[in-house]
Amino acid sequence: MEHKATEQQNELELIYTIFCDDVRLEAGNKLSFMGVFQNIMVQQLPVSLIKFAVVNHWRGAGTHLSEVRILTPDKQQAVVVSQPTPFEIAQGGFADNVSFFVNVAFHQPGQYWVQTLVDSTLFDERPLIVIDSHAAQKADAASESIN
Repeated sequence: MEHKATEQQNELELIYTIFCDDVRLEAGNKLSFMGVFQNIMVQQLPVSLIKFAVVNHWRGAGTHLSEVRILTPDKQQAVVVSQPTPFEIAQGGFADNVSFFVNVAFHQPGQYWVQTLVDSTLFDERPLIVIDSHAAQKADAASESIN
């Protein structure tokens, strides 16, 4: 049985991952992404995102269980973890898996990690950089005054 699960995972390919504020299902089974981003720049930390979505687009085959988690920069703590979600892909097909999070708090600047697990195994990891723009401006001003 274990061999079959590994074989199915080998057939699975993550085509893309998108971070955005919201996802809507439109007519014709189309997805609309609102507020797409790759980094989070804020005036001051901590910051809480009211709504945050991680979209994974898969190609392959089989039935799988997906879970998304966001880890702190040191990877020691989970900021948030999604509920495991089953998805199925027909041979040669594709599937979209959307994980929604509400009131996600980031307390410090740094490179957070968005991990996607498939069948309880780490499948993919993407950086999500959180920047305190006010602190960054102070650091730039200090370096300019030294030069």
